[in-house]
Parts: sequence; structure tokens; C-alpha cells
Amino acid sequence: MPQTASANPRDQLVDHLPALRAFALSLTREGAAADDLVQDTIVKAWTNMDKFQAGTNLRAWLFTILRNTFYSSRRKTKREVSDSDGIHAARQAARPDHDGRLALRDFRAAFRQLPDEQREALVLVGASGFSYEEAADMTGVAVGTVKSRANRGRRKLAELLHLEDGEELNMTDQATLAVMAQNNVSSR
Repeated sequence: MPQTASANPRDQLVDHLPALRAFALSLTREGAAADDLVQDTIVKAWTNMDKFQAGTNLRAWLFTILRNTFYSSRRKTKREVSDSDGIHAARQAARPDHDGRLALRDFRAAFRQLPDEQREALVLVGASGFSYEEAADMTGVAVGTVKSRANRGRRKLAELLHLEDGEELNMTDQATLAVMAQNNVSSR
């Protein structure tokens, strides 16, 4: 189909639809997918018409767009992971901000209920990152006493927060998580 330099290429897009659909059908082997591919091609051609060089072959340009769209889609599909049961999506889900604020409020209320010595031990070895030995030196008590206070404080917090054995506190605040962590380093 010869092109005239004065004709608006947008007006000629409809003339190429049957050939585009046939080409798309040969690539996709499925009618609905071919129709989607042709539609994507026309949308891309329409929005990028300023890149079409007048006087060149519009059909060849459209076929190139269709072909590139098809292969780009196939490459993308190969990288996608099938997740029909939602397991992968569940791992990627983010909790709403208000859940973190509510958990932090609950944590603070529970933390205030601890005896002073347990709060102090948890703040020093958890939130502040001191070793048990350093915390013992600062408080003037034995290392075993600091460990005992921290462990009793963690157990009481878990009880007050209704956490099951091994259940983690769902928060993003690192200092709060450190208070609840049981794997503090005993020395640096």
C-alpha cells in the first residue's frame, strides 16, 4: 500500500488492522491475545506517531511495534512467578502503618508494667546494644543477674502481649525489636 507524504499516518492505521491481526494471530496462536496485541500496538503507534518518519513504510513500522511488543511481553512473562495460591504475594504484603502504631502502643503499655530492674536490663542489652558484661558493670550487679532480669522481662512482655512461644512481635521499630530479641551478644 503506497504512502503519500501528505497523508496523516493516523488516518491510515485502520487500513492496516487486518494485516496486524493476522500477524498477531501467527505469533500468539490465540484470538483474544492477538486482539490485545493489536490494540497495544495501535496505542503505542498512536502515542508515538511523532517518531514515525513520513514517507517510510507505515505497515513495516506497525509490524515492528507489534513484534517488539510481543517479544517484550514474552520476556516479562518468563520472569514472572506463578502464584495461584498466593504464597509469594503474602510474603510481599506490607502491613498497614496503623498496625505498627497499635503494636507499638501495646508494647509501650506492657513495657511500663515491668519492674524497673527488668526494664533497665532490656533497655541496656536490647535497645542500647550493650553486652551483658557492660550492662553488669554499669548497674553494679553480676552478669548472671542482668541476664536473668532481661530474660524475665522478655518472658513477661511476651505474656503481656499475648505472644505464643516463638511468635515474633510484628513491628519495624528496631529498638523495640532489639528489646525482645533473645540472641543478645554476651560480649563484644
